[in-house]
Order: sequence, then structure tokens, then C-alpha cells
Amino acid sequence: MPTPDTDEDIEFRSPHWPRVVIFGAATFAVLLIGATIGMLLAPTTTEQPQTTPGAGSVEVGFAQDMSVHHLQAVTMANWAREHSTDPAIAQLGFDIGSTQTEQVGRMKGWLMLWQQSEQPLGEYMTWMTQAGGHHAMSSSGGSAAMPGMATTAELSRLRSLSGKELDVYFLQLMLRHHQGGTDMAQYAYDHASVGAVRTLAKSILDSQGPEMVQMRQLLRERGAEPLPYP
Repeated sequence: MPTPDTDEDIEFRSPHWPRVVIFGAATFAVLLIGATIGMLLAPTTTEQPQTTPGAGSVEVGFAQDMSVHHLQAVTMANWAREHSTDPAIAQLGFDIGSTQTEQVGRMKGWLMLWQQSEQPLGEYMTWMTQAGGHHAMSSSGGSAAMPGMATTAELSRLRSLSGKELDVYFLQLMLRHHQGGTDMAQYAYDHASVGAVRTLAKSILDSQGPEMVQMRQLLRERGAEPLPYP
């Protein structure tokens, strides 16, 4: 004879778990998959040099700094996805968050293989030291350590907004963020020696280019302009 359901059984099977718990588990799964892909790709590419990339190399610096850069984008994208009432903004947030979370997983997988720290141990952007490299700093009163990154004050403002104001400010911050990210990706594509790193950099350029076009269009539709970008 079946045992009657207890209150704990009913609560465990409830379809109304907090979305943050479900999304957190999904994000962890995507990161794990991305890291696995990164570990599988790194040793198999025919362009892999004989020596493992070391601290200060383009490959390690790109993986460390771009992971930090991407994770801020994921934070902003997830906020917009959860709080915007505009389906176009929510979908854009979902797309950016999903894509960049998987890419972070790949980069962290490489760093694990290369026995390097997941976080940069010194200043950001020191790997961009060859011709064309640059280190953009914020002029808005905060410390955006990499090109396009939002300051603490800007993130706080984003969280304080709602409705159309939230949508516009998210688009402005994310567009500027993408501009900085594509600068970094282009440099890595031009200078990295590891084939898998160049492939990821190209993937970032291919995905963020159309997204920037889309964000500019969404801003125009809402009567807004992009933020200045150095």
C-alpha cells in the first residue's frame, strides 16, 4: 500500500522552487560543460605550441582577464533578464548570459590545465603590451579596470531602475562592455599562439558584433544614444 505523502515530500516536488536556485544550478552546469570543453580542446589543437603558456603570456592573460570581463557581463545580463518587462531585453539578457557563461567555463578549463591562477595576480591588461595594446581606465569616478567595464556606481544605478529606464541603461552599459570585450578579443586573435584561444577570440568577435548592432537598434527604438566609449 503506498505511503501517504509527507509535507516534506510535497515541498520537495513543488514546481515553485525559487528561480534563482534553478538558474544557479543551470549556470554551474554550463560552467562545468565549458570547462570540460576547454580542457578537451587545449591539448588536441594542431596549432598548440610545444611549451605550455606561462604567466604573462597573451593566452594566460586573455583567459584570466576575459573571464573577469565576461562575468560582469553575465551579472548585468542576468539582472536584465530577471527584471525587464520587455521580451526583447529579457531575451538579449538570456542570450548574452548563456553564451558568456559557457565561454568562461572554457577559459577556466585552460587555466586549470596550464596550472595558472583563475584570477590575474597583478594589474589587468599587461598581456596587451605589443603594438596596439592599451589599458582603458574609467573616467566616471570609479575604477573600471578593463575596457568597457561598468563601475560599482553604475551597477548600483542599474539595479535601482525599472521599466524603460532599466532597459535603456542596460543596453548602454552592455554595448560599451561589448566594445571593450571585442577590443580584447581582437588583440588575442591577432597575437595568441594557441589555436583554441584564437578560435574562442574569433567566436567572441562573431557573437558580439551582431549583438552590438542589435543593441544600437534597440537604443534607437527607445530614443536613446550609446554611452561614450574611448
